[in-house]
Amino acid sequence: MIAPSMPGREKERLSALQDLQLLDSNADEGFDRLTELATQIFDVPISLITLIDEDRQWFKSRQGLSVCETPRRISFCGHVVADGQPMVVNNALRDPRFSDNPLVTGAPFIRFYAGYPLFVAPDICVGTLCLIDTLPRTFEETSMQRMKLLAAQAEELIQLHVLRVRANLREVQAQA
Repeated sequence: MIAPSMPGREKERLSALQDLQLLDSNADEGFDRLTELATQIFDVPISLITLIDEDRQWFKSRQGLSVCETPRRISFCGHVVADGQPMVVNNALRDPRFSDNPLVTGAPFIRFYAGYPLFVAPDICVGTLCLIDTLPRTFEETSMQRMKLLAAQAEELIQLHVLRVRANLREVQAQA
């Protein structure tokens, strides 16, 4: 297994992630509808919106997976965040980066993975929209274009969350 590398501006990235105030937040219907839609569009058993913290990948929204986080060092999404580029793994058992990964050799038995980076500023990737299947598969360019559209929607939901947090803070300050 090859662990994900660290992005070049990791301290800045982690600071931006904390500023979002999304980590460990409650479920959000907007994010959940988006992952449900991704599951249906791509006919996969698992879709996630992940945020990559210092030591973990935390799932803001998840379909088809019961856990709410996994260690960053074994995450597929950590590779996407490090590179800031979409990544497709057609068959994880045949990919030297992942063939002996515990998420491949054990539950959820990942075979296919597609991840699209989520940015909050240029060069500041905080997480991914990802698709997971327990069977190998191919991923066409048209599918990547659809995923890009869904990832853009996830980025907009993140920005709306930030605006709500700021508005709530102003309201509290005005009442004080």
